Amino acid sequence: MSGQTRNEQYEQRIGVLTSGGDAPGMNAALRAVVRTAIDKGVAVYAIYEGYKGMVEGGNRIRRMKWEDVGGIMHRGGTIIGTARCAEFRERSGRLTAARNLLEHGIDRLVVIGGDGSLTGANAFREEWSGLVQELAERGEVPPTLAQQHPHLYIIGLVGSIDNDMYGTDMTIGADTALHRITDAIDAISSTASSHQRSFVVEVMGRNCGYLALMSAIATEANWVFLPESPPNTDDWESLMCRELKAGRESGRRESIVIVAEGARDRQGNPIKSDYVKQVLEERLGEDTRVTILGHVQRGGSPSAFDRNMSTLSGYAAVEELLKATPETEAKLVGIVGNRIVSSPLMYCVQQTHAVAEAIARRDYERAMDLRGSSFKEAFATLQTLVRGAPHPPQAGQRRMRIAVLNAGGVAPGMNTAARAATRYALDQGHYVLGVQNGFIGLIENDMREMEWMSVEDWTSVGGAELGTTRKIPTGAELYAIARNIEELQIDALLVIGGSEGYQAVLRLTQERHTFPAFNIPMVCLPATINNDLPGSELSVGADTALNGIVEVVDKIKQSAVASRRCFVVEVMGRYCGYLALMSGMATGAERVYMHEEGITLADLQNDLEHLIRGFRQGKRLGLLIRNEKSHPVYTTAFMSELFATEGKGYFEVRHAILGHLQQGGNPTPFDRIQATRMATHCMQYLIQEDPKPTPGSGFLGRTGASRVYPIEEWPRMVDFAHDRPRSQWWLEICAPIAKALAKPDPDTPMGTVHGFA
Repeated sequence: MSGQTRNEQYEQRIGVLTSGGDAPGMNAALRAVVRTAIDKGVAVYAIYEGYKGMVEGGNRIRRMKWEDVGGIMHRGGTIIGTARCAEFRERSGRLTAARNLLEHGIDRLVVIGGDGSLTGANAFREEWSGLVQELAERGEVPPTLAQQHPHLYIIGLVGSIDNDMYGTDMTIGADTALHRITDAIDAISSTASSHQRSFVVEVMGRNCGYLALMSAIATEANWVFLPESPPNTDDWESLMCRELKAGRESGRRESIVIVAEGARDRQGNPIKSDYVKQVLEERLGEDTRVTILGHVQRGGSPSAFDRNMSTLSGYAAVEELLKATPETEAKLVGIVGNRIVSSPLMYCVQQTHAVAEAIARRDYERAMDLRGSSFKEAFATLQTLVRGAPHPPQAGQRRMRIAVLNAGGVAPGMNTAARAATRYALDQGHYVLGVQNGFIGLIENDMREMEWMSVEDWTSVGGAELGTTRKIPTGAELYAIARNIEELQIDALLVIGGSEGYQAVLRLTQERHTFPAFNIPMVCLPATINNDLPGSELSVGADTALNGIVEVVDKIKQSAVASRRCFVVEVMGRYCGYLALMSGMATGAERVYMHEEGITLADLQNDLEHLIRGFRQGKRLGLLIRNEKSHPVYTTAFMSELFATEGKGYFEVRHAILGHLQQGGNPTPFDRIQATRMATHCMQYLIQEDPKPTPGSGFLGRTGASRVYPIEEWPRMVDFAHDRPRSQWWLEICAPIAKALAKPDPDTPMGTVHGFA
């Protein structure tokens, strides 16, 4: 390199800033942008304090090194700061900002912020050529420098807890905010129930009701006010009180009302928490409290989802910037259907503003349409779940008897699914039978008729109230099931669980020629922490398990870094490496061992040498995550002993087998919402299939939109030797990125890492 370091030979230079309100996950995005750029041979600069730092220049714009973003993924907020900047709104301020960027050779920006920040970035891009020309004419930058940077390239990442941006299913920070809200309301519910009180909870969201709507679904709230869909009556107070009173009369001990900060009535008048409290006290005589969650929703360590989505988005943002041409318009990078996508930035901003404009015009139908089908569907589902009692059956309708059971290992969210399925079916005028202990209960006729309040308070509870087993019926057991189906006149079957449930439903379907009783609609709802079921990209329970792993590993890292230790952490998943890979990416682990990729002795030797060099150069932490079935011989204990014995005293080694704590705990908001949505789709499928001479039998998938695959397709989609899908979407997408960002600094033989990865 002729005496020059690799860094001095960079030609392209990228700037990255966070702007607007902070959001958990911004640091993960920053880490991904910095390390991806360096890995691709591009210099990267952090612009501290957002646009304010761009205008001020100087030390506010700093060259970033690989280790500068080590140990930040678990931190909330943004380590490079964010601030409002009135100067940047004026052309003179933008002129100064352009000069400061040119001084560092920066003409490519990753902007992490809300719609206002992204709109400002695009305006800056459109003015860039004129600003550069003026700076050159005024002699503030050399003409050659101006000629080298005639265009500004912009990629936007949406950092906003409100989840109010078009073009992405989720914005950075929204999932974490939902965690904060759900945890708070869960705690409030317990004290409210103890005292038979009512609570009015106000959540953030501006003109977007996402947080209010989804937290209502996730917490069994009894009423919700959204900006996009005010109550359909001017006398909404009477409607709300009537429904809440019905719930109390049916046995509910508390009432939870959620108010989005931008809620209003049909005339556009704001609906405030204090007024709702007043209505409940005066009309129902209830002891009512108000809780305004405020900025607690924006703080704290980001969830696993926010860390991983931000990592994938940051990586994609750099790739988009590096392939941009002068004809490329500003892009927004987001996530749609578990895939990272890019869209025209200003189109997304315009569509986002269109929602606020529709609300201002009181065109609420248009506002709901712009939010999308999933939002509308969730709202319709909530309207069923918040009822104090089901609608009475219609005169002359066929009232099905639907059995609901769990199968396979326990997964957080099973109770949520059972509750949603039960209430949806009852509200449609049907009967529901809760089967105890999986297919054993169906064999032994151990089941009970479910009522509306039978599933009260199930949403937030982990485990499986109906019980579950891994039993797959065979032989005479099939006859017993057929007899019980006939005697109890069961018309449909919903199975919530893992592959054992799929196998059982397949067997019952194949035996229809022998047992006509099996000629009923049947459907499987995917629920397993392993996320190893075909058709479903994310099974119920996997998100909870992943967050449980991340929480524990964060604590392990704090312990390890204080003592110069390497930890080998074993996680569940059987032969599926989903939990291992995604937890590794979310915690910055430097190595993930999965059965899909295997382990060789050479791998272990290379990893050992990597650890020795790192600790010798000042590294204080080593983190390796191992899938439980990654290798039959190279076990967690074996690897720990190997590294400890051959570590030459540079570091200690400990191992942690997380075990069944991954199956425990209350389900995360994502799993609660996912379970509710899936259960509703399953019930709709069973009701739809019931009239058919040969009703369908299948399993639910989530590939963009929910669909039911015929159960006969399941065998061809499964790798039976390892009980996992033949095609695993996350492996191809996430594994290369996780490896690229966790490896040592490419500019040195071995990166000197003084903190976390």
